[in-house]
Amino acid sequence: MDIYLKKKRWKILLFLGAILIGLASLLYTNWLTDKLSQEERKKVELWAEAIKRLASGDLDSETDISLIEMISNQNTSIPLIVTGSNDSILIHANIAVPPQRENEILRKELRKMKLQNPPIEIFIDDHTRQFLYYRESYLLRNLRLFPVIQLMVIFLFIGVAYLAFSASRSAEQNQVWVGMSKETAHQLGTPISSLMAWIELLRLKEVDGATVDELEKDVRRLEKITERFSKIGSRPELLHTDLSRVLATTLEYLRRRTSEKVKFELHADPAALWELPLNEALFSWVIENLCKNAIDAMNGEGTITLSLKEKENHVLLDITDTGKGLHKSQFKAIFRPGYSTKKRGWGLGLSLAKRIVENYHKGKIFIRDSEISKGTTFRIILHRNTTKG
Repeated sequence: MDIYLKKKRWKILLFLGAILIGLASLLYTNWLTDKLSQEERKKVELWAEAIKRLASGDLDSETDISLIEMISNQNTSIPLIVTGSNDSILIHANIAVPPQRENEILRKELRKMKLQNPPIEIFIDDHTRQFLYYRESYLLRNLRLFPVIQLMVIFLFIGVAYLAFSASRSAEQNQVWVGMSKETAHQLGTPISSLMAWIELLRLKEVDGATVDELEKDVRRLEKITERFSKIGSRPELLHTDLSRVLATTLEYLRRRTSEKVKFELHADPAALWELPLNEALFSWVIENLCKNAIDAMNGEGTITLSLKEKENHVLLDITDTGKGLHKSQFKAIFRPGYSTKKRGWGLGLSLAKRIVENYHKGKIFIRDSEISKGTTFRIILHRNTTKG
């Protein structure tokens, strides 16, 4: 199984776990608050009965009076207001009001209470009726907010953990890439030196000059790329370079080393200015890698077209082949280290190309479109004002 698919599944499971925990907490808290709300309603009804008894004088002994007073004094948390039949405020409890604004605040609280709970009617006698309004206690209101706060904390924790793990993984990948690049450059150093010696020997033996010159061009190019790869990890120098010239040179280099069945085309307005900050050695390697992948996808026969376009402060480079194409599910996966559509592929070329374009040139590379049996188009977006860093 693809390691990235495993990680994706773990992320989904972690996210679903957080949602389930949050929902369970929400359901339990709602059940608990409903129970507490019912208990508060019973307490208020008991308080209303105590007020009725005190107001009507329907008490048999001092014990009854003490019991009623105790009941009425026990409510220290539920805000309530008792009104007459004409909405005049008679009694209020557990509402902090300054004397100078008492009427205004009590009227405001009364409006809230009317919206929140139905009133409890208190029949003092046959001609007198009062209404008791109340709202939830401070504790119950806070309890209703608890699952929301809990969900926020859970998702915040997951977000921070995800960012921390992503940063750690990215740093680890960077170290691996730098180590691999430097080791590869180091291992290539000795064979390149030997090849240069063999070229000099061939010159001394007066072997065909044109062949030796082409061979030397290949070795010099390999030497240049190896030097750049040895410096991966440090920021490469970006110089203002004519991109159309770099593309033309790279295609000419590939033309001489590819079957005649593969056609290369470059479409760029000759009157336009294609100069922008580039590291020529690394960027030409990116183009080579994309073209070689295209040749493999076309089974060594077809057309590769490079098109340059301008859009505001960006340069768009499209690389189109007439190969077998890709499924949409492969559009992002193809840039992952270790992912390859070839039987003998290492799956590192496109991943490194992405790093060169996005990390070093601050651009973007992606598959613009692809159709099975018709071909694929890669798009590279470069900024004209990329800063050196």
